[in-house]
Amino acid sequence: MVFHGHTSNLIEEFIRAQTNSRDLDERTEKAYRQDLELFFRWLEAYGKDGDGGFVSESALPGQCWEERMEDYLNYLSKDRGLRSSTLWRRQQVFGYYLSYLKAQHVIEGFRPLKTPGQTEEVSADTQMTKQEVDAFFRAIDKEYGELDSDFRRRVCLRDQVMMKLLFYHGVEISELLRMEAADYDRKSHILTIRRKKERNREVSLFSSTLQEQMERWLDEHGYFEHGKGYDERMFLSKLGKPLSMKMVTNIFDKYRVLAGIEKECTPKDLKGSFGRYAQEIAMELGI
Repeated sequence: MVFHGHTSNLIEEFIRAQTNSRDLDERTEKAYRQDLELFFRWLEAYGKDGDGGFVSESALPGQCWEERMEDYLNYLSKDRGLRSSTLWRRQQVFGYYLSYLKAQHVIEGFRPLKTPGQTEEVSADTQMTKQEVDAFFRAIDKEYGELDSDFRRRVCLRDQVMMKLLFYHGVEISELLRMEAADYDRKSHILTIRRKKERNREVSLFSSTLQEQMERWLDEHGYFEHGKGYDERMFLSKLGKPLSMKMVTNIFDKYRVLAGIEKECTPKDLKGSFGRYAQEIAMELGI
């Protein structure tokens, strides 16, 4: 299938710009190109109104591009069953591409892409800024480094892992509470998310820091097992019982206050923040 010349040129110019600014290797260049070409093939097949026919960058104004890209990601998730880690990578590539189109004045602007399946809206009054997210995790890291009790450090480590799963991977609190220690594969770094009604999904922990913290947490897990019939649960209370939603909310509130965040945000606001800052965070993590 042959792309519209303008689109093909833009893709190649985008790849060159990314290679120059981010020093992409040949494998990553190929992946970026393939992700964009597959999207445009899908878009060509379905067309602007679902009736077929090619749609170029100049044909869709404003947020239409975000909507079409989100439609495509949802198609890959629901119809093709792609893993969350693959979907996340493509979402990042699309974000980089939209940034490039904006810089080239092809589009006027764009909003962050929603993760497939994300429907809830975060209030502008409670959504966390990048500075607040950074302060939140610094507060957890600071406490972990200053605690002089091994047991309290283990509790803090548990909290670090839970909060990062909420933020990086959009895990619901109810999903955190259902997790079992066996759901994480140490070799592949893949975590199975148990869903109540829908089929389970898998996420790849892309942060090396989170991978290391998850490994340490599983090594420390035995200290929370008290033979109460809940030992298989991933996250346990100090008494060896399953955590509750209220407990997770209280943990979030503790570090929100320590971070100096005064507004009444919730774990859902932390969970919904990653998509807005994904590109910046990806560059910080070197992924």
